[in-house]
Amino acid sequence: MDLEIFNDDNLIDKNRENWVKDIVQFTFNQLELKENTQLSIHFVTKDGIHDINKEYRNVDRATDVISFAINDGEDSLYYLENQIPDLPVDLGDLFISTEIVAEHAKDYEHSFDRELGYTIVHGILHLNGYDHIKKEDEKVMIGLQEKILGAYGLEK
Repeated sequence: MDLEIFNDDNLIDKNRENWVKDIVQFTFNQLELKENTQLSIHFVTKDGIHDINKEYRNVDRATDVISFAINDGEDSLYYLENQIPDLPVDLGDLFISTEIVAEHAKDYEHSFDRELGYTIVHGILHLNGYDHIKKEDEKVMIGLQEKILGAYGLEK
């Protein structure tokens, strides 16, 4: 796994950064992703994620996580990955607002770690093509998400 964490405003401490690396690796293992899979996680403020949401999604509000997938079904990338087996797979970027995560933790009566884990796994699933727009897709995605979180020890 090649994980790059951007935490320029020190929104999480070094111990939590290590915990993030651990849950990401655990999720990658659960999804059986290639060892050379790449991901970037950016920890941003509530205002920062609001700006990103408004600019890139045309949604004028803050949210907990925004995912930007590198591979959104492009045939050429799929072809290259199958022709060059050692080619690193770049999933893309997650932008996570720690302030929104803290608000959700309080609202849902979860620990901060449970909510952060939920947000990270949720984002990684989106970057791997899972979605929850249709009810049947939501059932699959949320079921897998809860399975991963439970196996990691972050049950509801």
